[in-house]
Amino acid sequence: MQTPNPAAPPTVPFMQAVWFWLKLGFISFGGPAGQIAIMHQELVERRRWISNQRFLHALNFCMVLPGPEAQQLATYIGWLLHRAAGGLVAGGLFVLPSLLILIGLSWVYVAFGDVPAVAAVLYGIKPAVTAIVLAAAWRIGRRALHNRPLQALAIAALIAIAVLGAPFPMIIAGAAAIGWLGGRYRPDWFTGAAAHGTTATTHQPAIIDDDTPTPDHARLRWPRLARVAAAGVLIWAAAIALLAAAGGWQGTLAQMAWFFTKAALLTFGGAYAVLPYVFQGAVEHYGWLSAPQMIDGLALGETTPGPLIMVVAFVGFVGGWGAEIFGPEKLFLAGAAAATVVTFFTFLPSFIFILFGGPIVETTHRQPHITAPLTAITAAVVGVIVNLALFFAWHVLWPEGLAGRFEWPALMIGFAAGIALFRFNTGVIPLILGCAAAGLLLHLAGSIG
Repeated sequence: MQTPNPAAPPTVPFMQAVWFWLKLGFISFGGPAGQIAIMHQELVERRRWISNQRFLHALNFCMVLPGPEAQQLATYIGWLLHRAAGGLVAGGLFVLPSLLILIGLSWVYVAFGDVPAVAAVLYGIKPAVTAIVLAAAWRIGRRALHNRPLQALAIAALIAIAVLGAPFPMIIAGAAAIGWLGGRYRPDWFTGAAAHGTTATTHQPAIIDDDTPTPDHARLRWPRLARVAAAGVLIWAAAIALLAAAGGWQGTLAQMAWFFTKAALLTFGGAYAVLPYVFQGAVEHYGWLSAPQMIDGLALGETTPGPLIMVVAFVGFVGGWGAEIFGPEKLFLAGAAAATVVTFFTFLPSFIFILFGGPIVETTHRQPHITAPLTAITAAVVGVIVNLALFFAWHVLWPEGLAGRFEWPALMIGFAAGIALFRFNTGVIPLILGCAAAGLLLHLAGSIG
């Protein structure tokens, strides 16, 4: 028996959106999968700012761009709701808390060295992150894999990346090709209208609903897109020219700006796809930090809110501190400045891509020949997310490889975190805090080093 759907919520005031994006910046744990799951729960299910179909369409677009897809998705939704200002606020606040936290943690790291209690807290958080990613794969897969062909595509993507070692761009290209062919010959496999069990009895109207007309600022106008592209390039050129004028082209800040611009354009498939490039450049070529420091920075990046690629802020801080950019008396200032510069040039391309490409995407969300490849990409990405969870689990449970010890305490923490997520729907912040406390208690009891 059908029941009437509630009316769509009222328009979101700009300041209400600002406070939400700020909150999201502080709770966006779990890497891109966890962050996307949080946004889906908050924006689609709870607040109903955007419909499930429009959310997934925007996510598919962000998946094929270089850069952190979760931050780009936040930018996209903010832009759709409140024009360019909304996009800049949403994307900026998604990153700002992580930058400030990492500057503080990086200072503690370089100034005070290793602390056993900190290592114990990280020990407890890592299996929690693994459980968060796995839960996110389940949540997204439950909505995206609504038939057997899409489920098979997700499994094929998992095998391709985990067993065959296929690069992420190849998987995305292959899924897009399958979706394009499917959209022509079997469009019923790749339609999003009936996906995720959305029917007349369950669909709840959203502010940006499936059939909501495209707002005026999101309409495709090529002169406007040309202005956006020109403004983005000018901002980038002016910023890097200012750094070169202040410290020389071979100066640390200018070299960081140039290197991380290139890294941002190579970030297909998330942070792990570009980390080898960052490692090679920051450690081996420039010598901004050592290999052990890079690994420690990655651990910090995994356990702080914001995109995992924010590990570049740690790289910048340690590099700026070591280079003594402003002299030996101002080491913290040097590190903070370098971290800020690195973050700016890493994320600037993402803002340009979204503000430029958003109107193009908004013209395609009802076109099957466009949506079918994007639906296939989403299915493939579910398999990739599962692989990420397996990657985390491997390194958490066997930190020294199969020949080393098996971390039974980490397994128990991860198992408890999984129960909390799947059975009790525990929030991310309580879960992280609880697992961190568990790690600390195990350290105090002598169960871990």
